Amino acid sequence: MITIRPSHQRGHANHGWLDTRFTFSFADYYDPAHMGFRALRVINDDRVSGGAGFPMHGHRDMEIITYMLDGVLAHKDSMGNGAEIRAGEVQRMTAGSGIRHSEFNPDSEKPARLLQIWIVPRERGLPPAYEQRMYTPEDKDGRLVLIASGDGRDGSMKIEQDVSLHAARLQPGASVEHALSPGRHAWLQVARGSVRLGDATLEEGDGAAISDVSRITVEGVSDAEFLLFDLA
Repeated sequence: MITIRPSHQRGHANHGWLDTRFTFSFADYYDPAHMGFRALRVINDDRVSGGAGFPMHGHRDMEIITYMLDGVLAHKDSMGNGAEIRAGEVQRMTAGSGIRHSEFNPDSEKPARLLQIWIVPRERGLPPAYEQRMYTPEDKDGRLVLIASGDGRDGSMKIEQDVSLHAARLQPGASVEHALSPGRHAWLQVARGSVRLGDATLEEGDGAAISDVSRITVEGVSDAEFLLFDLA
């Protein structure tokens, strides 16, 4: 079964410096029909204006993944990490027992765009942790690359939940396949362009919940980039 979550039905907030769309309920946007999917709790499509950003704030007991699409963010946190996250890079934080961080767009003119993802961890009170990796367009062209997983296999970043997160870029007509083990589910999120999933065409910002399916085939309709979550 495939259930489409159309982009235009997502929640929306515009704070001037931040224009964001919520796939699932978040902050002041509440929709009891869209509280998350399995362990996947948040997918926010954020656009941060130049010279603006998120001030220092705290999180607990959440796996937080930042997937940078455009621009750059400067990161600082209470563990002493400080780094710039550029387009193509992925940041992973285990908030665990508590972490504070800030994200600021240092480019005064160019906006930054990112997908912020929250995943409910396997247990509470874990030690906070931080990791950052670059995945080039060539890494993702025409293939599903594993960027995060519960066991850190194949060089992926380790997250504290039974979730495997893949990313791919497809040109028109190119396709990738992914097998789902019995009892597993998937979420597909289109970051750019458009893809075909079964009989449906998904555009930028669209998502799809996938259950009771043994194999997924995703085909590029236009130049496209998407994330695929394999979930317990």
